[in-house]
Amino acid sequence: MKTIKKYLAVFSAALLGGGVALTIDHSYFNSRSSYIAEAAIRNPVPIKLAGFNSVAAAPEMNSDFVTAAQKTVPAVVYIQSTVQVEGQGGYNSMLDFFNVQPRREMMQGEVSGSGVVVSADGYIVTNNHVVDEGKNIEVTLSDRKRYKAKVIGKDPETDLALLKIDAKNLQAIDYGNSDNVLVGQWVLAVGNPYNLTSTVTAGIVSAKGRSMDILPREYAERRINPIESFIQTDAAVNPGNSGGALVNTSGQLIGINSAIASNTGSYTGYSFAIPVNLVRKVVADLLEYGNVQRAFIGVNIKNVNEEMAKDAGLATLNGVYVDSVLTSGAAYTAGIKHGDIILKVGDQDAYDVSSLEEQIGGHRPGDKITLTVVRDGKQMDIPVTLKNLDGTTAVVTAASLSKNEKIAELGAYMAPLTDEEKQKLNIEGGAKVAQIEEGTLSEIGVKKGFIITKIDHQKVNSPEDVKSILDEKTGGVLVEGLYPNGMRAYYAFGM
Repeated sequence: MKTIKKYLAVFSAALLGGGVALTIDHSYFNSRSSYIAEAAIRNPVPIKLAGFNSVAAAPEMNSDFVTAAQKTVPAVVYIQSTVQVEGQGGYNSMLDFFNVQPRREMMQGEVSGSGVVVSADGYIVTNNHVVDEGKNIEVTLSDRKRYKAKVIGKDPETDLALLKIDAKNLQAIDYGNSDNVLVGQWVLAVGNPYNLTSTVTAGIVSAKGRSMDILPREYAERRINPIESFIQTDAAVNPGNSGGALVNTSGQLIGINSAIASNTGSYTGYSFAIPVNLVRKVVADLLEYGNVQRAFIGVNIKNVNEEMAKDAGLATLNGVYVDSVLTSGAAYTAGIKHGDIILKVGDQDAYDVSSLEEQIGGHRPGDKITLTVVRDGKQMDIPVTLKNLDGTTAVVTAASLSKNEKIAELGAYMAPLTDEEKQKLNIEGGAKVAQIEEGTLSEIGVKKGFIITKIDHQKVNSPEDVKSILDEKTGGVLVEGLYPNGMRAYYAFGM
């Protein structure tokens, strides 16, 4: 919900009949109009965010739809939580007379959305924007039983979150395979629009691999790398559908409903779902590690254009052009070069940037994949061992992050260097920025992964050194260090 609050000030609202309708306009991010499928919010003055409304004709019912609905509805839940939202105090004519702006107040509101049961013992997947910043999260099953829910983990980069309720023998949804989803096939969207529980709508898959540039690139005072490769459908998705299920006619989950495209904030024909293969990976990571293990090839890429295709001897524009290769990344180690065109990840086609990112997003650092590339008109298969953002194959768990040294003065958690990192960078020691919160480092532009080697020319060999040196400092401080790619950097701040 932090993203929601950040953009509330962009819009003006009129109090009509005690209600306010607000939407997050995609044109704020991009010239196209699209909207995140936000949860419905009810306030002392009722507020709804990003509403959609179906205008699609209902298809003729058949046994396939009935079977799919019967299998899916019991696995889709209703989610409510309380949040703090900024509102405007009551109207006073004297404020207009003296040209005074009404006082902004923090009020308690309620967020609602949908979720999907993925295990019989109570694990539920939903959108991150449904539960982000939420308190007192409550889940209502299709049989109207209510449970308090705990957030197991959140991933703003995919807009997914995992919840847990204390329940047994739940009807969990069956996973499908989003790689096998075909344009034109029938699908059902199941959720709780407008607080109308267990609602089923139908449509077809309109497209795959859609990148709408609607997920925020700033979250909790830090930069993120959102993955957008949506399944596009014309199934109606409305307020409260966020986090609900997109299923095939066999009742298998193929996506989590998340967003729409609209000029008005109401549903006008297109909705977007996160592919289930990516959902499964995120859920597995949150269960096993407490956070998502993000894998990277280590390249800057762009879609193939006609000139690139002609030079490479390609008959189509399918593929991803490698614009540059990071020396610390997996591609450089594997021998990928500038100018290569990636056609496949394993046996899956890489039609464009979003489809490639989706395929890589389903892997962890250390996974071995095969990239099919075209170089100088020749096609070749290149094995690649994926790395994390720091340029290593290490797995980072939430538990290991919690053991890192928190430096309150810097607003960061510091971690010791591994022997592999020391050898790679040819340094004796240092302290790595493992996690950044709001504070000094974020304000001066330090990024996650930066390694502090000196503070005011004093050597730093561990996180404890950072803390002890800063404890004795007043006034200006100079920090020296380098990033995992070897780039040196210097930062200064005041204590």
